[in-house]
Amino acid sequence: MTDTDEDLPALTITCEACGTETRVPFDEVEATIEAHNERQHDGEPVAEIDPAVKSRLQDLLAEEMGLLD
Repeated sequence: MTDTDEDLPALTITCEACGTETRVPFDEVEATIEAHNERQHDGEPVAEIDPAVKSRLQDLLAEEMGLLD
């Protein structure tokens, strides 16, 4: 079974420096963050996945990988 675009969630990207927040499809997150940081912050890693969402994703991955056993 493969994931389709409809199966993938949208994630929230935040940039505290700009005071912005946007939701983008999962498969566009990396490119969107990179483009924002290049355009607005001279490539500095300022924009990121919402910290609460990132923490939850890390927990889910650790659980899935059996790291919490």
